[in-house]
Amino acid sequence: MAMLVASSSTASAHVGVGDTSGFAHGFWHPIGGVDHVLTMVMVGLLAAQLGGRALCLVPAAFVSVMAIGGAVGFAGIPAPFVELGIGLSIIAFGTAVALGFKIMIPAAMALVGFFAFFHGYAHGAEMPENVAGLAYGAGFAIATVLLHASGLALGLGMASKAGPRGETLVRLAGAIVAVAGGALVTGVI
Repeated sequence: MAMLVASSSTASAHVGVGDTSGFAHGFWHPIGGVDHVLTMVMVGLLAAQLGGRALCLVPAAFVSVMAIGGAVGFAGIPAPFVELGIGLSIIAFGTAVALGFKIMIPAAMALVGFFAFFHGYAHGAEMPENVAGLAYGAGFAIATVLLHASGLALGLGMASKAGPRGETLVRLAGAIVAVAGGALVTGVI
């Protein structure tokens, strides 16, 4: 996770920023933006903390609602507070992981789905209206799934290898991400 964050640039979710033509651009966009890396990895960590069916359902909810948000953005339907929603997602997911929330799976799915809409919307609004736009969306979705899987692997690996210390480290990572999210939202970084 540290390598991904260190190699990423700051907030890249802004509508109209970056190239949106083709699968490769879609795939590398989430990996190249610290806001995306932090959000997507935290979704995986949250799912790992919840365990059981959440391992699949929570990330699937994110990707599904992100696709819906993308379709709404692509259609040009206005949505308020998109950038703020993206920034707040980092804070919300980091806080949930830091506090070790043990919420019911449907509530976790609703939480990640709410914020996933903003992520999808931002990118749907900037996609070109051709096959390259569809390829961009597919690349973005696949990279999102891989970042979720990274968070899952990190969370499950820490829990199995380091025991109680692993859970403490995961929660510490969540706290650091929540603070970083606050810094992104307020413009400190």
